[in-house]
Amino acid sequence: MALVLRDWPDVQEVFHRMFDGDLDKSWLRVEEFVDDKTLVVRAELPDIDPDKDVEIVIADGNLRISAERQAKTEHKNKGSYRSEFTYGSFTRTVKLPPGATEADVKATYKDGVLEIRIPVAEPVTSTPAKIEVTRG
Repeated sequence: MALVLRDWPDVQEVFHRMFDGDLDKSWLRVEEFVDDKTLVVRAELPDIDPDKDVEIVIADGNLRISAERQAKTEHKNKGSYRSEFTYGSFTRTVKLPPGATEADVKATYKDGVLEIRIPVAEPVTSTPAKIEVTRG
């Protein structure tokens, strides 16, 4: 039996966090704010190669950041050897505000922080209009 959670990104994220290990360390820490007319999303991704290990997708009104981390260290001393490795995949979904556009999205990576800037146009608002009902 397979449990498919494609349509519920928030529930999917909780399951990933539960089964990937420590709840505090198994998901991407993200901050988001609006700077003028731009949504800024920053994610902590230390020690990764953004060219190979990060995927950023905008679809269905959501921004999805996926990353994979693999690290291995070896310690060799006279008469001893120790090897450690860490790995994991992480996904975070952020709901985009009304008016967010896919055009001109920019992503940068510096000092272990991924920053994504998404332009947000003024949402189209309309004034309520009363519709008259006529008898026919």
